[in-house]
Amino acid sequence: MNDAAIAGRRCLECNAVEQVAGNERVWPLGWQCSACGHPVAQSDGIPMFAPELADTVSGIDPRDFQALSEMEGGHFWFVTRNELIVGLANKYFPQARRLLEIGCGTGAVLRELAASRRWERLVGSELHPAGLTHARKRLPSEVEFVQMDARNIPAAGVFDLAGAFDVIEHIADDVAVLRGLRAAMPAGGGAIVTVPQHPWLWSQADDYAYHERRYRRGELEAKLLRNGFEVLFSSSFTAMLLPLMAASRLSFRGKKTEDQDVHREFKLNPHVNRLFTGILRAEVRMTLAGMNWPAGGSRVVVARAV
Repeated sequence: MNDAAIAGRRCLECNAVEQVAGNERVWPLGWQCSACGHPVAQSDGIPMFAPELADTVSGIDPRDFQALSEMEGGHFWFVTRNELIVGLANKYFPQARRLLEIGCGTGAVLRELAASRRWERLVGSELHPAGLTHARKRLPSEVEFVQMDARNIPAAGVFDLAGAFDVIEHIADDVAVLRGLRAAMPAGGGAIVTVPQHPWLWSQADDYAYHERRYRRGELEAKLLRNGFEVLFSSSFTAMLLPLMAASRLSFRGKKTEDQDVHREFKLNPHVNRLFTGILRAEVRMTLAGMNWPAGGSRVVVARAV
């Protein structure tokens, strides 16, 4: 990795890199490459680097963002995963001030990270403007949003922390995303990545979510190591609820089910939701204290660019 080169926004047409001034956005509206003159499209105040893919059924059905935005605020899995992500960012990268989230969706994680410290740059990227419609309502005006294909990030050495939270399992070429994350940060920059785990847990819920894969233990770590990162921490998540998750997923294997049946785990009795939240909060506390869970529905990996 060449970290001596200029850091800044990268033109996807000619690959030239243009320095970003400290008080300007990484991708200002109306930007065009100073080297080749290529202009970047925009829509509703958002730079569009992959407009041909915007709001297509690619990785996710954009129509699902509305339902997602309604459940994220209180559902035990989203709430505790966000607490884990913020805790890991504070533990491993307390000095980071320039954050990029890939596939920020409705902005639920970005909102928690935004509130966790004072940032110099806070950027949320998403393939689908339908997700950014919700994210912009949740976050302050100084947060920058951009539409892009995560396989081709138009930045070089700009960010000192990047996250992809249950995103790369939706992308066939997940390695291209990890390569792009490494190029977008200097040596020493951090990455936090979460993914669904254990192929044997595959169910119709994965089909409906447009997943390409569930990761084997060690698979994500190996891909990060091959693409310019060292692994600082890796653990399962939702380990304490894995037996219940496995029973739920496997009970529908081989059966034809309706969407509402597949998504029933997101519609819980409030008492059950509070119980599960308490269980996973205990798990999060133990994880942040250094506990490494060998199995669980998800995996979280913390890595540093080398």
